[in-house]
Formats: sequence, structure tokens, C-alpha cells
Amino acid sequence: MKRFSMFAMLLVIASLVIAACAPAATPTPELPAPAAMPEPTATPEPMLKDIVDTAVADGRFTTLVAAVGAAGLVDTLKGEGPFTVFAPTDDAFAALPAGTVDELLRPENKQKLTDILLYHVVSGSVMAADVTALTSAATVLGKDIAVKVDMGNVYINEAKVIITDIATSNGIIHVIDAVLLPPSDDAMMEEKNTIVDVAVADGRFKTLVAAVTAADLVETLSGEGPFTVFAPTDDAFAALPAGTLDSLLLPENKQQLTDILLYHVVSGKVMAADVVTLTSAPTVLGKDVTITVKDGKVFLNDTVQVIITDVEASNGMIHVIDAVLLPPQ
Repeated sequence: MKRFSMFAMLLVIASLVIAACAPAATPTPELPAPAAMPEPTATPEPMLKDIVDTAVADGRFTTLVAAVGAAGLVDTLKGEGPFTVFAPTDDAFAALPAGTVDELLRPENKQKLTDILLYHVVSGSVMAADVTALTSAATVLGKDIAVKVDMGNVYINEAKVIITDIATSNGIIHVIDAVLLPPSDDAMMEEKNTIVDVAVADGRFKTLVAAVTAADLVETLSGEGPFTVFAPTDDAFAALPAGTLDSLLLPENKQQLTDILLYHVVSGKVMAADVVTLTSAPTVLGKDVTITVKDGKVFLNDTVQVIITDVEASNGMIHVIDAVLLPPQ
């Protein structure tokens, strides 16, 4: 029994020694928690600019922007709105009679300019699809504009809508190819758009305009008329023998110059369709020009060709010719 107790004690001690010498258990590493995936970030939509800033950024409305500034309407058109603006391009303003824009931008004409600009603005956001359903629209000036659809094109009065539905933060812009004039201003512009005004604005008749001025015929050809003018281009005058034009513009040759110019003018408004039915026409100089039609082309005095017809003016008609008419001696 004593021997058995001793043996048991040795066995316990041996077990403790073995346990102490055994390698320590390697702890199982803890895995990190999976990282949370970030929520997708929504791409912010671009911020819309207001009507004025949109027009400035576009680059095709520099004259309109200048006019809005001169009329003191910037704050109005940057306001809450909404507004619908029929916006004329720079080309549309350039097509007005020469000097009109400069005149409107003068401080003393601010009210007239303001009225014209407000005639381009309609209250509310009117999309193109809504415009085509209308026959007229009330402007913030208090005068209506006419709306018509012709051959798939939309016209505001006589101006064609060329770009639609430009969205802004405070309304809509539709682009038009002509300046809208309120009824009273429209009549005024018609009065100003005389034969002389048309020739000046065109740019191809600088020599003719200089000659009309030298002959003191500006007032005559700006008068009530009506007149029909066969207008030689600058190239036509340049084709005269060297020195001829300089000689005609001398004060001592004023009567000769006047006679030549009056030989290009016929009383009355004679359209191209009427010209081709004639064989001659009396000029205000009192001498006739002959008219012939060859191969569908119209010639005056046999050799001078009519190259552009029916250029309308408020006091008559212009037909463009490729040479200077010289009265018979």
C-alpha cells in the first residue's frame, strides 16, 4: 500500500512535468471585421443659370445683353420669374436699319428700348410644345405677339423661332432670327427703312451712297416716293474707266452726277414681275431705259444685267444691276 501511494505520487509529478514542457497552444488569430462598402455618391446635376447669365454664357446674344443692361432690366430678368424670353441673336439686331441699335442704346431712348425688350418677354415658362398650340401670347409690355406655324416652322410675328427650350433657373429661352418691334415702333422702323437706309445697311452700295450724298439726293430718295431704283454695286462703279468716278464726285460736276443718278430711278414701285412685261421705262431724268429679257435674264439698255430683284424699302423698291447706266447724250 505504501508502495502504491508512492507510485501514484510519481505519476502525478511526471504528468505535471510533461504538461510544463509541452509547447504552448498557438492562439487562433481573430479576423478583422469586413469593411463596410461606401454608399454610392449621386452625381450632382449641373446648376442652371438664370436667363441673363445663360444669355451671357452663350455668346450669341451680346447685343441683347448690352440692351438689357442699358434698359436696367438685368435684375428683373435675374429675378424669380418664371419668364419666357424670345431672344434675338446678334445677327438679328445687326439686320435692323443702320444706326438703330446705337440710337436705342442712348440714355434718352431708355424707355423705348425697355418697351422693345419687354415685348420679347412672356410671363411663365412656355415650352415649344405649348407655343405651337397658341395663336397669340401676351407680353409683359401688355401688347400681344402673334404666333403661327407654317411649314413646320414657328413664327413670332414675322420672326422665325430657330432654337427652342433653352432651360434656365428662372424660365425658358427660345431663340429668334429677328427683333420684335411693338406695333408703334414697328411703324416707325418702316418709315425709317427708306431706299437710302437699305442701301447704307446692305454694304454693297458704298459708292452709290457716296454719289447720292454728293448730288444732294439723300432727302429726295428718303422721301415718300414711291421710287424704283436700279442700283449699281460698288463693283459696277469700279468698272467705269479710270478716274471717271473721282471726276463725277467733284463739286463742279454735280449736275452731271445728278443726271446719271436720276437715270437709275423710275417713279412708282415696280416689282420684277412687272419689269419683265415692259420694253422700256421712263426715268425721273425724263429719258427712258430699255428693257429686254434674254434667256430668262433681264437687261437694261441691252447690256446692263439685273442681278438681284425686289429688295423692298419703305418708300419703294431696289433692283440691283451689274453696271452703271449712262444717259444717252
